[in-house]
Amino acid sequence: MILEVAIMKVKPALMAEFEKVFPQAAAVSASCKGYISHEMQRCVETKGKYFYLIRWESVEAHEVNFRQTPKRQQFRDLIGKYWVEPPVAEHFEAI
Repeated sequence: MILEVAIMKVKPALMAEFEKVFPQAAAVSASCKGYISHEMQRCVETKGKYFYLIRWESVEAHEVNFRQTPKRQQFRDLIGKYWVEPPVAEHFEAI
């Protein structure tokens, strides 16, 4: 299993709207082959900062089954307007 950590910076004035729309975007990720689960965490200290944690079967599940399909654009179309900048995402594995 791989954990993708995507750091999202959301415009503070749009946080409530972002949180309302986010489940629709998460459903796009969840529809990809190789998706396991996800959670969204909101930072307490930094207003507008979120960690989107997605568990995938492999890096390829994310890189190919999500990023290289129209689902990536569908995801961005739903929540991209709320971002200050595009998210930074990295993959992690348990040790």
